[in-house]
Amino acid sequence: MSRRNDFDIIRQWIKPRSRVLDLACGHGELLKSLKQRKQVKGYGLEINPQNIERCIVNGINVLEQDIDQGLGNFRDGSFDTVIMTQALQVLRHPHRVLDEMLRVGRECIVTFPNFGHWRCRWYLSTRGKMPVSRFMPYTWYDTPNIHFCTFRDFEELCRQKQFTVIERLVVDNAHKGDWKTKLLPNLMGEIAIYHLTR
Repeated sequence: MSRRNDFDIIRQWIKPRSRVLDLACGHGELLKSLKQRKQVKGYGLEINPQNIERCIVNGINVLEQDIDQGLGNFRDGSFDTVIMTQALQVLRHPHRVLDEMLRVGRECIVTFPNFGHWRCRWYLSTRGKMPVSRFMPYTWYDTPNIHFCTFRDFEELCRQKQFTVIERLVVDNAHKGDWKTKLLPNLMGEIAIYHLTR
């Protein structure tokens, strides 16, 4: 089973036997665990051919699709929950994808890194360069991350679009929360996990 702690958190928010769509699903580990533990029915969308092959090996229904092109092949309300983990920052039009997620799903779950974390701020202010770390191992010219946002940026977008935040967890790189991430989420939190609806 998956060793990703964010998957443990997400699983808690998924109702048994619900319909789930996992965007940028990678190897399909989350959907596989949801099928086994929660008896969900679902699909994964993925663009990487090697990941698609792994999904098939994992027994996941997967479609090759660029989510930046929208989800027009799905009807309104087709799913109970649409999930997207660690992909928001690599999309060309993240705001449009969020709209689509809440068009085809009653709820959505989104995780993304916080570029307002104190280590990013410190690195930029002391070195004068874009941060490179174990958590964000890319240099500015080869990073897949094209939209850098903070938790405040994301929550402002949610307010503008009138999304309702059902739950929000702000955690560190090991997906653990503590008093610091609760007290100063935008400064101390490395990863956000948002559960949204309209």
